[in-house]
Amino acid sequence: MPEMINQEDPAPVEAPVLLEQASTAEASPAEAKTAGETGQGTKKRGNRGQTCKDRREHAAVKRRARIQEDREAESTPRVKSENSEPRKPKRRVALMLGFCGTEFQGMQVNPNARTIEGDLFKALCEAGAVSEENATSQQKVQLQRAARTDKGVHAAGQVVSLKMIVEDPDIVEKVNAKLCDQIRVWGFVRVVQSFNAKTMCDSRVYEYLLPTYVLMEPSESNLRLAQTVPFEERRLPETNAEDMKAKREYRVSPEKLQFVRDAFAKYKGSHDFRNFTVTRGCTESNSMRHMHWFEVSDPMIIDGSEWLSLKVKGQSFMLHQIRKMVGLVILMTRSGAPLKLMDALFGKNSPRINVPKAPSLGLLLESPVFDGYNSRADKQVQGVTSPVTFEPYQKTIDEFKQRFIYDAIIRTEMADCVFDGWVNSVEVFPEQYTYINKDGVIPESAIVVPGSERRFRFNRSTVEAGDQAAAESSDDELDSKDN
Repeated sequence: MPEMINQEDPAPVEAPVLLEQASTAEASPAEAKTAGETGQGTKKRGNRGQTCKDRREHAAVKRRARIQEDREAESTPRVKSENSEPRKPKRRVALMLGFCGTEFQGMQVNPNARTIEGDLFKALCEAGAVSEENATSQQKVQLQRAARTDKGVHAAGQVVSLKMIVEDPDIVEKVNAKLCDQIRVWGFVRVVQSFNAKTMCDSRVYEYLLPTYVLMEPSESNLRLAQTVPFEERRLPETNAEDMKAKREYRVSPEKLQFVRDAFAKYKGSHDFRNFTVTRGCTESNSMRHMHWFEVSDPMIIDGSEWLSLKVKGQSFMLHQIRKMVGLVILMTRSGAPLKLMDALFGKNSPRINVPKAPSLGLLLESPVFDGYNSRADKQVQGVTSPVTFEPYQKTIDEFKQRFIYDAIIRTEMADCVFDGWVNSVEVFPEQYTYINKDGVIPESAIVVPGSERRFRFNRSTVEAGDQAAAESSDDELDSKDN
């Protein structure tokens, strides 16, 4: 966690220690030519002889210098033309918000798509929370999110840190007036200058809503189709209204529910989650993650269908990790695979296999957690910095979550049968998932070799638009990038 800076008694700013000096700048032409020919004048990226302590001290000095520059810039009057507006002071804040991600291409800004950050930053600029001169780039206000969310994923609580103009007491209402109803800003608190929503977040809590009919035994017609029709000729079947009604009326048995709880409980603790994210950029050195807990609720009936609420708290998560964790347990429950299979996927020497990611529809970010920062923020001067918590807004958040997230998830599933389409896709195209068997044995056919040309693809021309998300899981291992 980055070093905390005392706001009342900042450390004296030292001149940053230069890692190297440009030797050719003042050299004679002959010396410069010789240095260029021998390669001695080539600028290096850093001094490899430095120790870790040296680099930490150098980073701390630069951080203090940057903070001091920010303070001086805020307090120093700017030379301006007659037509320019007076400069308003900015303060570093933690902005708390929530959103329904159905109509968005994820949280992170993308010039070619509609994203949460894109709409939020535009609203901040239009409401006067970001000055006109800083409205051209989020980097100018150092905007940083606590957690990334994928396309279609929701958030009841999300935190964004940035430098914002906060002198207007109605700024939150003005920002919300510029936003669509699917994005709401709950409020903000002042934080220390070194606060970064991503690096100072201790852990994240996610929730996943799951209809229990996905835990039913495999469809015999789908299994027969997969066994008798060549891969390229298969088509995803459409579930008729009568069969879909029977699925909605399914109720999970106590024995199967206990298996689900036991399976999710195995995620607790520290594990190597290489098999629960994308292949590219993931190694055993960066795939260890710690899960604090994983809870499964009692079944609840919503609009005639039975649902489970899955909640997980983890230190951090990799790309698609939660959706793959849920996807594995669904397939294991349907096929009767033993729990020992999960142990085989966690080991350092475990083979790489493709775990299908469950639909994004049911996933939402409950809240990022800042316990470490809050324990120190309590010691700061009152009125200058405050703990980062959603407690003051919890009633409003619960109302928003019910109306714009829970209801949207249920409504979309009832209309589009998203989970049924996902189940059909993994049953009709099971070639990558042969490790899901009652023996818990991982066959050679299920092992993914990074860089190999072997991959399974859907005939996308025959996949309906509603099932496109399910088809993406087939290409995920080699086509996606990590965050």
